[in-house]
Amino acid sequence: VQLQESGPGLLKPSQTLSLTCTVSGASITSNGYSWNWIRQPPGKGLEWIGRIVYSGSTQYSPSQESRTSISRDTSKNQFTLQLTSVTPEDTGIYYCTNWGNWGQGTQVTVSS
Repeated sequence: VQLQESGPGLLKPSQTLSLTCTVSGASITSNGYSWNWIRQPPGKGLEWIGRIVYSGSTQYSPSQESRTSISRDTSKNQFTLQLTSVTPEDTGIYYCTNWGNWGQGTQVTVSS
């Protein structure tokens, strides 16, 4: 199973971050899978953002739930993270993962 993140690397404060994870080798609707977004701010540990499971239901970290939305496109086998009203504190490397497999990560920088 391979996962690949894509999306813009540089945003200004207050913009909306949109990242897509393209999955190959497994269907995102396969029973038992959860598809997660994780980030790592500079100098800090990994932070779970949220997930969409095989049924399509979602869960989000309480700390960012009001700004976070995860959706999917089953025809493309992709799932997407949207994070609104970004600030410099949202800077970091963003990963998608099903816990057994990880994307390579994509750098997101929020700066004016």
